Amino acid sequence: MGLMERLDRWMWRPMPQVEQRYGLQDWINDTLMAFGGNTYQLHGGSLQNDVEKVGSGFESFVRGAYQGNGVVFACELARLMLFTEARFQWRKMTNGRPGQLFGTTDLQPLNDPWPGGTTGDLLARMILDADFAGNSFIRLQGEQLARLRPDWVSLVYDGDPWEPETRLEGYLYQPGGPGAGNEVRRFPVEQVAHFAPLPDPLSPRRGMSWLTPVLREVDADAAATSHKDSMFRQGGTPNMIVKADATVTKELFDAVVKMYREGHEDAANAGKAWFVQSGFDPDVIGSTLRQSDFKAVQGAGETRICMAAGVPPVIIGSSEGLQAATYSNYGQARRRFADLTMRPLWRNVAGSLEWIINTPQVTAGRAELWYDERDIAFLQEDRKDLAEIQVATASTMKQLIDAGYEPDSVTEAVTSNDWTLLKHTKLFSVQLQPAGTVEPPTGNGKVPDALAPVE
Repeated sequence: MGLMERLDRWMWRPMPQVEQRYGLQDWINDTLMAFGGNTYQLHGGSLQNDVEKVGSGFESFVRGAYQGNGVVFACELARLMLFTEARFQWRKMTNGRPGQLFGTTDLQPLNDPWPGGTTGDLLARMILDADFAGNSFIRLQGEQLARLRPDWVSLVYDGDPWEPETRLEGYLYQPGGPGAGNEVRRFPVEQVAHFAPLPDPLSPRRGMSWLTPVLREVDADAAATSHKDSMFRQGGTPNMIVKADATVTKELFDAVVKMYREGHEDAANAGKAWFVQSGFDPDVIGSTLRQSDFKAVQGAGETRICMAAGVPPVIIGSSEGLQAATYSNYGQARRRFADLTMRPLWRNVAGSLEWIINTPQVTAGRAELWYDERDIAFLQEDRKDLAEIQVATASTMKQLIDAGYEPDSVTEAVTSNDWTLLKHTKLFSVQLQPAGTVEPPTGNGKVPDALAPVE
């Protein structure tokens, strides 16, 4: 059964208010639960309208696509390797504008999320969960973090999730998943960071896997690979039909079939000549892989999978990506991957984790959790471009100050790209002295006699 057939039970059916793969009786116990100051009826009550099940296809996506398809694995590997390179810092915000990066001890849970874990380990788990379940849930436990398997988590609301006044009350977590019989644990909103970079339009908060739009492409790619494997196993030759005339007995027919299968099927027997006696007429049907333009057919599916992942094909070494018609310049592909895929993911994960981390106080403005990309080798060319921009900006600021504009107004106007903020000192020339005045005083505070104005 293909991946699409395995997911068809939940993928294409109408989405109810309670998004679940299993029945409600398998998901919760027949008890009352107190949560967030409210009591919820867990059996036969209104919980069906207040609970949103998350990630029913997580395991199918992992086993059928990530572990079973080379193109999906390569795309996810590129996303994961670059995503885990970032580090977290605080960024000062003044008047709505970003400022310098700085670190505090409040970042310790992100630097050491669990015993033996690193920031890269944390980001790796989060991107895998978000990419294959659409959601990642990280819980703060004292000074450490814990990953909650996304398909074992449900979101609890204080009413209909689509009502504007409805608030998210918290999260339900059942280790082992629905039907495992383990106790359902309840976590308040303040303890859980929810990372869902690709929103699901059919849910108020839940995310969607990037694989969802290309499930058929993944299934087709697997079928194409199976077809290629079948061709090799059958001697690397096209399908054949052998016609026998009426004089051939059943015993002779069976003997010829057995002889052919033993001597010509399988890749090890490819290319062998086949000798037949009178009464048998072999005829080729179908076509070879070359005649069917197999590379182009399978390559088009690979490209669509890369498009959904936000990874240019040349980044993962796809044959389609190495053609001039697709990406003739690796640098352009690298920039597209960084600007439109990775930086939005980093920005989103920083905002999600800030929810459970103590934010430090600053003297002016506020601080926000941000990602530090300065040490990422993949983005060093961007650093070079940034340096060139900074040189041009510095030259512009110098010219404006030399022309008599106030330095503070120059800084504000250039950084905000609003030249209406410039303020002139009414002083001209590089000396910035009022017109018709004398040279500046000497070291003793007196004007030299030779430079004194004439009466």
